[in-house]
Amino acid sequence: MQARDRQIAALGTERSTDVDVFKLASLTQTEQFYSNVLRDLLESDLPFMIGGGYAVNLYTHARFPTNDLDIFTTAAEFPRLLSHLQRNNRVSADESWLGKVHRGRDFVDVIFGSSNGAVPVQEEWFQYAVQAQVLGHCVPVINPTELIWSKAFIQKRIRHDGVDIVHLILKQREAIDWQRLIMYMNPHWEILLCHLLTFRWIYPSERDAIPDWLLDDLLERLSRQREGPPPATKLCRGRLLSSSDYRSATEKWGFLNVEDECGNER
Repeated sequence: MQARDRQIAALGTERSTDVDVFKLASLTQTEQFYSNVLRDLLESDLPFMIGGGYAVNLYTHARFPTNDLDIFTTAAEFPRLLSHLQRNNRVSADESWLGKVHRGRDFVDVIFGSSNGAVPVQEEWFQYAVQAQVLGHCVPVINPTELIWSKAFIQKRIRHDGVDIVHLILKQREAIDWQRLIMYMNPHWEILLCHLLTFRWIYPSERDAIPDWLLDDLLERLSRQREGPPPATKLCRGRLLSSSDYRSATEKWGFLNVEDECGNER
């Protein structure tokens, strides 16, 4: 059985688009709103994947409850999805990376990138998606590999998704494509190394979840980096993690803001 098949078996889903009527009957009003949005998208045949907290819950059963529903699509398909959902809902958009579908205080995020611009959703992500039951519907869910990548930079004072990454490694180690992950994170390999070391510290008995070759590769990069001098220019890349938490570095302490290399975080 291949890793992708193990994922599907672990989620206990069937490869169909049939609605689970029993599950729909037990949904809260908020969940019913989310379910209606999913039904609308399935009927429209527009490309999307489930990410965020619902995806983490499916893969780990460790993050309850979730306070919103995250839908991922590409930048090219984003206008079509939002226009379609606008027929029955109030919507708003930040054209740089996401839109929101509103009903009262409840909302669904439609995401095609990241707040810092470093993690655009790619068409290739869809070929790795896993079918799973979410709110009574069989829908594509973002693969654990891309899910980790989508969360790698979310490290703010008020929100840090490192725990999600740790638990994804713990529960989906065989399903993660480490080669693909390091390809995504190659320009930011130190961030990946930080997440891996955090996992090793939290779960020391599970250190073998991380391939030796991957850790060797990253530690060799660190060794080579230490042999050279630090950059002559005072740089702060912290605003790729949080524009607000590292504002003093660029506004008071004389560090160059490099967030514009990937986009502007809002």
